[in-house]
Amino acid sequence: MSKRDYYEVLGVSRDVNEADLKKAYRRMAMKFHPDKNQDNPEAEDKFKEAKEAYDILSDAQKRAAYDQYGHAGVDPSAAAGAGGFGGGANFSDIFGDVFGDIFGGGGRGRSRAYRGSDLRYNMELSLEEAVFGTTVKIKIPTLVSCKTCDGSGAKKGSQATTCNTCGGTGQVRIQQGFFSVQQTCPHCHGQGKVIKDPCGDCHGQGRVEERKTLSVKVPSGVDNGDRIRLSGEGEAGENGGPAGDLYVHMHVKPHPIFERDGNNLLCQVPIGVATAALGGEMEVPTLKGRIKLKIPAETQTGKLFRIKGKGVSPVRGGPTGDLICKVVVETPVKLTAKQKELLRQLDESMGNDNNHNPQSKSWMNGVKKFFDDMKF
Repeated sequence: MSKRDYYEVLGVSRDVNEADLKKAYRRMAMKFHPDKNQDNPEAEDKFKEAKEAYDILSDAQKRAAYDQYGHAGVDPSAAAGAGGFGGGANFSDIFGDVFGDIFGGGGRGRSRAYRGSDLRYNMELSLEEAVFGTTVKIKIPTLVSCKTCDGSGAKKGSQATTCNTCGGTGQVRIQQGFFSVQQTCPHCHGQGKVIKDPCGDCHGQGRVEERKTLSVKVPSGVDNGDRIRLSGEGEAGENGGPAGDLYVHMHVKPHPIFERDGNNLLCQVPIGVATAALGGEMEVPTLKGRIKLKIPAETQTGKLFRIKGKGVSPVRGGPTGDLICKVVVETPVKLTAKQKELLRQLDESMGNDNNHNPQSKSWMNGVKKFFDDMKF
């Protein structure tokens, strides 16, 4: 049998849940059914390959072993089992998992272990916390294994018994004319076992809901959309199955001064007209304190100053980003009569010499050319 990755065979991600896994298997089984592909000798092999992959990944314990050790952690021959059509396999057994839901149940009982559901938590961080890292305590509601009954669902001192109706399979077979239809056992509801004396704390469910506190270590450099996986911190599994995982998704709140662009930090720096014209020196903020920024004479709005190494160190390693300061020349407001007069004198002293306003000169030349080129 093929040694391709089982997740690749079914076309699913490694964190696929049980429902989506079954859908993917159903789709592959329908596509490569040998009866529908009699002219394609490879169809049966692909069907067997999908069957093998599903048998491993739908079993919580086998899936855990496969995730950890790969093909070496499972027995492919056991998974292939009666997958061939020439080995005397029962047709309804092969297709029970695929088509059983149409008739009210699958081909295998639900008494086997089930992996718990994965959980998601949205964590809000300040820009400083995201850049430098932090440890955050969170509280999450989740289903955990009942401590009173150790997850069995039965009262302490008692245990679940095999269902007499289905013999522990969780399914009953009903004959309808020429068809034999499997349905979920109405007595044990597909569990394969019956709890006559349920646990008083979990009421026979084996799991109870509680809020648990976790410490999440956030590494430096995380950004919006990054996530941290906490293995085994999701919901408890059923019937002794492994717990799911908790995925903590990062959301960085807007900052009043800085904006993040990859590993760089951006900020606007307003300066006065005199500083822009004559030059000067001013303090600008960084996430680690203030630094001096030298403003050369004749600086225009939109001028960018790059300060090396004052950005963000990426979470996966690499060079630290930069701080990019964008200058905005601020027009003075609320001028006194004397100040207005001084500005008028300055404007008159420059006259019509456009060398003092190079951008204005360039713009006016562009406007003149635009109208000259127009044809009326």
